[in-house]
Amino acid sequence: MIEIKDVSRVYRGKKKTITAVKDVNLTINDGEIYGIVGYSGAGKSTLVRMLNGLETPTSGTVTINDTVMSDLKGKPLREARQKMGMIFQYFNLLWSRTVLENVTFPLELIGMSKVDREAKAKKLIDTVGLQGRENAYPSELSGGQQQRVAIARALANDPQILLSDEATSGLDPKTTDEVLDLLLKINRELKITIVVITHEMHVIRKICDRMAVMDEGAVVEEGNVFDIFRNPKMEITRQFVSEEETPQLNDTTVVINELLAQVPTGKIVKLTFHGDQAKLPIISEMLRQFPNVDLNIVDGSIHQTQEGSIGTLYLQLLGDDVEIAGATDYLHKMRVGTEVIRGE
Repeated sequence: MIEIKDVSRVYRGKKKTITAVKDVNLTINDGEIYGIVGYSGAGKSTLVRMLNGLETPTSGTVTINDTVMSDLKGKPLREARQKMGMIFQYFNLLWSRTVLENVTFPLELIGMSKVDREAKAKKLIDTVGLQGRENAYPSELSGGQQQRVAIARALANDPQILLSDEATSGLDPKTTDEVLDLLLKINRELKITIVVITHEMHVIRKICDRMAVMDEGAVVEEGNVFDIFRNPKMEITRQFVSEEETPQLNDTTVVINELLAQVPTGKIVKLTFHGDQAKLPIISEMLRQFPNVDLNIVDGSIHQTQEGSIGTLYLQLLGDDVEIAGATDYLHKMRVGTEVIRGE
């Protein structure tokens, strides 16, 4: 278990004092994937550097499995770091070494025999899906393949915790999903706790169990990913959630404008379904109860989180105002998020 208690990190200069992390309290459970999201300068990377002892808190404590990291020095600190793997945005591979030699490098540092370290490295290379590329150099690999090498290297010392600092930021969407699927596989098969630092809500939604949102060094919102996506409380969290929806939302706006040009009456509503709601015939039942309401389907999508699905549906409701009001009241009673986008 990782416990971050009342942690602050202050940098004091001759002319200016900067508080990079401010009074952070978090608990990260064994075996979960925990996401920390924030814009550049939010303090998330400083926070993760305090997890592996590269930074020392100005105040507060970071405790990992009952060990206070700031109490460690020298060999005990190095041994604690060996229990943590680290993957970075830019891979940090050794370009003069092959894939196999990159993965064996941390095993060389602890004095493992060549036979044993190569055998272990080959298994890890198979685990990350790079069979047959053992003798390739990083320059011969795609960005996604290079990140797979970095992940294999991070697993070499059998870490209990894997720290991922913007590991997918430099990758295209397809490759990002492939790397995220690999992290999920590693978490489930090896039972490794993974801490994900990112500014991409897609990453959080796809693989994380719980999350924290940081802003100006402080944690402003924390909880289950499903709950936060369903009902973000802070404005900055709503911005993150809406940014993931922006490409679809732009297309939806175009369709709404075209539809209203042809049929300018009624109301445009955005419905949000959570979990098992997405599997129920709620719209069909609404139309049976309010047969004088007509509808046009504008757009829709379903996103998956580790706890369940979140669906969004845009409708144009047409008919008598009283009937439409009754239909939207029914949706509220069914606990469907209902927001009127446009309407008379």
